[in-house]
Amino acid sequence: MATDLTTPAPSRLDVAPIQRRTVRLLFLTQIIGGIGVTIGISVGALLAARVAGTALAGVAQSAGVVGAALLAVPVTRIMAARGRRPGLVTAYLVGAVGGVLVVVSTVLHVVPLLFVGMLLFGGGTAANLQARYTAVDLAEPARRGRQLSLVVWATTIGAVAAPNFAALADATTRGWGLPALAGPFAFSAAAFVLAAAVLAVLLRPDPLLTARRLAAAESPVDPGAAPGSSPRRRAGMVAAWRTVRDRPAARLGIAAVAMGHLVMVAVMSMTPVRLGESHSDADVLRVVGIVLSLHIAGMYALSPLVGWLTDRLGRRPVILGGVALLLAACAVAGTAGHHTPLLSVGLALLGLGWSGTMVAGSTLLSESVPTADRPGVQGLSDLVMGLAGAGAAAASGFVMRAVGYPTLTLLAAIAVVPLVALALRPAPVGAPEELPGLADEVPDMLRRPSDDLPDKEE
Repeated sequence: MATDLTTPAPSRLDVAPIQRRTVRLLFLTQIIGGIGVTIGISVGALLAARVAGTALAGVAQSAGVVGAALLAVPVTRIMAARGRRPGLVTAYLVGAVGGVLVVVSTVLHVVPLLFVGMLLFGGGTAANLQARYTAVDLAEPARRGRQLSLVVWATTIGAVAAPNFAALADATTRGWGLPALAGPFAFSAAAFVLAAAVLAVLLRPDPLLTARRLAAAESPVDPGAAPGSSPRRRAGMVAAWRTVRDRPAARLGIAAVAMGHLVMVAVMSMTPVRLGESHSDADVLRVVGIVLSLHIAGMYALSPLVGWLTDRLGRRPVILGGVALLLAACAVAGTAGHHTPLLSVGLALLGLGWSGTMVAGSTLLSESVPTADRPGVQGLSDLVMGLAGAGAAAASGFVMRAVGYPTLTLLAAIAVVPLVALALRPAPVGAPEELPGLADEVPDMLRRPSDDLPDKEE
């Protein structure tokens, strides 16, 4: 697993075209993967409610979130050992298998198989999430927020349109003899296979391996080290947690990503069911498509602006702005009743809040740990985020059934309040990871006190 220092390291001038090509490729595959993930998610709760019942609809949705979280562990292990490309390809192919199993479970009406399929379907989400970290492997420190947000934004093109394709996919596959709502998952599986094929062929050279060679070439050499040796990278979630534990900025990054995702999933997953209470079967797919399109537009469409603000204003202010939007979203959605336009506004605000916590939190996390430890720490972040979202999705169905949608939004708002205290907590003076981009680029003796201000070229 050690970086091979015998391979010639690229220069900074060589890295620039590699980074541009990598971002373009990730932009394309995020569009494809976004279609695959979103077209399934848009009907997942409705499909689960019909196959397993309303109370288990949230559990089925949470299975996909748990799958994305759990798959982050082996996927990041693959990345740590072999690079980003094999990890992303594996995740997409697992997601494709999951989509096929969901279709089979609907045909056979086998509830356990539905949960297994939704679990594996999370592979598509895991790949899309890890792609954002791939975008910053070779990014310049002052542009990390923008590069990450650009890849996040690419999902908009496919994800915003995907819910509206659900009805078309459903109508098409009914002609093939598939049950209602199964068709979108068949289309999702095909999209995941296409994304995996494109990455397998074109993601060369691997950005993570290239970043490691560059970091190894630029880091001070231990005179006592054997020729060609390199620092050993720590693998596993326990080692990743130890890395995060000693870095306040990394802890804030993980918390921002996880709590933003928890609130978003809790409210979003039950919104289609809420809409189903006031719309007929003939109209509900169309209405759900419109509302979720606005929500997903909020998540992704303005992410380049969020990334720019993250680089200009700093990570913490953008995280706090995201929290404020999440609270506003819960207030609007919770008081909307069955007024669909107002509910749509609430879901759009929910997406914007998620974007702020996701982009700023992910950027802060990535730059707060050494290059060698990043895959494991990023995998830990996605694991925590996924488990938080899964718990919210699983509980949301029961909360919705017991006390209704307004109380669900109130509980989601309360859950995000502790993040405010964490983000407002003063950064320790002299903490090296609070100086963006330099945690793994300068020796300890040269690090100066700072906080998570916008990136600067040194």
